Amino acid sequence: MAHRIAFLGFVALAVCASLSLAAEPASLQDFCVADASSNTRMNGLACKNPAMVQASDFAFSGLHIPGNTSNAVGSRVTPVSVTQIPGLNTLGISMVRIDYAPWGINSLHTHPRSLEVGFVTSNPENRHITKILKKGDVFVFPVGLIHYQRNIGYGNAVAIAALSSQNPGVITIANTIFGSKPDISTDLLAKAFQVDKSIVWQLQTKF
Repeated sequence: MAHRIAFLGFVALAVCASLSLAAEPASLQDFCVADASSNTRMNGLACKNPAMVQASDFAFSGLHIPGNTSNAVGSRVTPVSVTQIPGLNTLGISMVRIDYAPWGINSLHTHPRSLEVGFVTSNPENRHITKILKKGDVFVFPVGLIHYQRNIGYGNAVAIAALSSQNPGVITIANTIFGSKPDISTDLLAKAFQVDKSIVWQLQTKF
């Protein structure tokens, strides 16, 4: 079955008091290709010597290849960040391809014909905003809010997501809470979720 494609614009919507804090700093040179071999520690990656830069530093091949969705959540994320394209360094952008098996999910994280998407607003409202996307639709997840996607069709689905960072990372909520090393105290989690400690322990054993 042909893949159905939905475009998700993961656009960071934020109101900042200072324009200098609204985006990553503007580049002061033509480019700053990441030097993965550098031991310099900084907020970002050190620049490669411009004389050593090649066309391959600005290219990535493979976004057309379907990801293997044979896993517990039924989805696979193929990232295209500064790790894959060193030329993205300092540009403040990246993207991903997400493949979904039927009823596969891209689980809650901090970011065929139909794809269910949604996010939850901050306390105290905790409003759940959700929508069913069709082929060609675009949906925006506001920056910092927990969000998810789920393929609710009967064939495979593909989404292309744009992100507002060269290296956005991902924090999967369930893995973070129940799969931390060492474990978060079962007493603490039981109180936070208002459940019995045995339920917390059972969840921790799954991660």
